[in-house]
Amino acid sequence: MAYTAAVADSAAAPSISSASRLAYIDWMRGLACVLMFQTHCYDSWLGGDARKTTFFMWSQILGTLPAPLFLFLAGVSFALVTDKLRQKGVPAGQIARTTIWRGAEIFALGLAFRLQEYLIAWGWAPWSDLFRVDILNAIGISLMLMGVMCWAVLSARPAKARVALGVTAIAVAVGIAMLTPLLWTTWKPDWLPWPVESYINGVHNLGTPQAWLFPIFPWSAFAFAGLATGFLLFSDWGRNHGGATFAYVGAAGVAFFFLARWLDSRPWQIYPVYDFWHTSPEFLLMRVGILLMIMAAVFVWCRWGAGQWGFSPLIQLGQTSLLVYWVHIEFVYGRFSILPKRAQSIGTASAGLAVIFLAMLGLSVVRTRIKKIHAGADATRVRGYVTRDRRPDASASGL
Repeated sequence: MAYTAAVADSAAAPSISSASRLAYIDWMRGLACVLMFQTHCYDSWLGGDARKTTFFMWSQILGTLPAPLFLFLAGVSFALVTDKLRQKGVPAGQIARTTIWRGAEIFALGLAFRLQEYLIAWGWAPWSDLFRVDILNAIGISLMLMGVMCWAVLSARPAKARVALGVTAIAVAVGIAMLTPLLWTTWKPDWLPWPVESYINGVHNLGTPQAWLFPIFPWSAFAFAGLATGFLLFSDWGRNHGGATFAYVGAAGVAFFFLARWLDSRPWQIYPVYDFWHTSPEFLLMRVGILLMIMAAVFVWCRWGAGQWGFSPLIQLGQTSLLVYWVHIEFVYGRFSILPKRAQSIGTASAGLAVIFLAMLGLSVVRTRIKKIHAGADATRVRGYVTRDRRPDASASGL
């Protein structure tokens, strides 16, 4: 099953205004949206021999990137939010409440999305779909877990808070990666109710973990990897070194990629059951390396290339990725699919993909303009209040 995706808004707390967005982060989210669109469209619509082609194989390979991208960027944005709150002197407890509450909101949206899909598909969707662990659920839980971690670290008042937060985030990511093979096999917590166990290993109601779901193990590791990366990027050292910081990030990505390949090629393994493509720490490390390389390349493209020349469709999509994720699913996989499923050629499915892309881009632009109108109206009201409050007292002026 193709990866679903998530959102720009899912990662950022309300205290961060749109004006403070970093272009390369939105560009990466937009890239994830495009990869998500193509994966979902071809997976839903291609039929017959078209599903046996090299084209479809590469479409599905590219489809392994959106979910890690969204989770990783959720961690990066979380680091930005936390760092800004910390610099303002906000207490650790309040930072935790703000970030954990944001995670709870995203988790609730995930549950609402599952309910909506179930109601639209009433009559043929199984009731168990209500408890499916999808990407929004994973992002919401990951945000809450990161909030707890940051609270625990900041409450100890370390001398170098950013370093302590980054190192702890790396440790949590490594711990999740190392425990995943066991929790999917020999340590599977099957004594839990399956809706609860599914958040640990994606077992759903099928008895064995499902690779198409998004449980904490291993998916939250991508968020914590993004969190560690974010604390590096937004540190004083990271800001002062600018482009050199991203060169180091890209180099680390290359190193992680080849280290993962080397570890996988070793004749020995520490796990009783080894599954490279689904649970191995090596594959997770390889994908984190790819994410770091993508981040470095996107930063270069946005700073010195054409990434921000005029209107950028990817930046636009990245700013409203929750909305376009939510809407496009029903027109690709749902009852209102714009093409008959599993019955199209590559050409017809590509035309449908173009329609979905343009429609979602248009929806994104409309959403952005509406937000700007509302923001302008709010600013006008605020200026009115300030002007009114600054008027001389009526009794003193004789009016």
